[in-house]
Amino acid sequence: MNHPGENRVPTGSSRRILAFSAAFFILATLCSCDEGERQRADFVIGTVCTVKLVSGGDAGALDAVFSRLREIESEMSANKEGTFVDAINDAAGIKAVPAPADLRFVLAKALRYAEESGGAFDPTVGPLVRLWGIGTEGERVPADGEIAALLPLVGYRDVAVDDAAGTVFLARKGMRIDLGAIAKGYAADEAARILTERRVRSAIIDLGGNIKVLGRKSDGKDWRIGIQDPFNERGTTIATANVKGGTVVTSGVYERFFVADGVHYHHILDTATGKPVRNGLVSVTVVADVSIDADGLSTTLFALGYDRGSALAESMPGVCAMFVDEGKKVRLTPRARGVIVLTDPSFVLVD
Repeated sequence: MNHPGENRVPTGSSRRILAFSAAFFILATLCSCDEGERQRADFVIGTVCTVKLVSGGDAGALDAVFSRLREIESEMSANKEGTFVDAINDAAGIKAVPAPADLRFVLAKALRYAEESGGAFDPTVGPLVRLWGIGTEGERVPADGEIAALLPLVGYRDVAVDDAAGTVFLARKGMRIDLGAIAKGYAADEAARILTERRVRSAIIDLGGNIKVLGRKSDGKDWRIGIQDPFNERGTTIATANVKGGTVVTSGVYERFFVADGVHYHHILDTATGKPVRNGLVSVTVVADVSIDADGLSTTLFALGYDRGSALAESMPGVCAMFVDEGKKVRLTPRARGVIVLTDPSFVLVD
């Protein structure tokens, strides 16, 4: 299923691991923004985050956004000691642990997508994420026996979120939650909320490739967000998503991976086998109003594959999706037609 936590600096054989945890997008109209706009970039929540104020707002708005991003990281990172997620994982099978409302909200969303996907998406994939170590100095191909020993620890139904008590409990020792496949979407939504409260009329929020746009472009036209070519270097696009507002998120096999003995091992793990998902897809892009949903869905749809994934996307109002396979064939869900426009003729749009 999931993204293995936050991004890390490329190491070892992970030569093409991006410094972004979702696919890289290019805003084709970035250069046409008003003079006097403000922009800030920083490394937080495990990736390079950039916020650009196009209309309205000031440095105080940017301060507030990046303060909130650091707060989210300090609560939800599975890779840092002292976070709430770290405490929940340490107490697995022992006791319930106090958890703030926003963490419980994000975890509940993750559990919803776990239920919707029959466990293809599962926030308890943490033990497998740690075992593979993709994107870290310790990345390796585990032995089948190692994987088999950890598979019983992956089970979203063994997570208890108690809002009345304000706690989270993992039922079995050794279980670990990892919110890396969904927390960045929540962070983008929070950034947009703060900017709105600060009277920002128009902005571009790029959290390591998780793109959320606020308001309209300075010329009143739709935003045009380029979608990464999964077979090419970062910054090469194959399509554009034309949106009035909302968010665009991609999950793909090229984001974080390593190669061992000629085999490509990517970061989206199959919760049934404990190994990288192998279903012919190389990327899935989701366009939606809410970034936490687009973030969680992009991984969920990838893990489900085209048939089940497209059916789930169509069942959700306002969600558009694009699936790209190993043969450079592109499939769009019905609502995505007219929203996502293929621009690279080497890819074939299939009905």
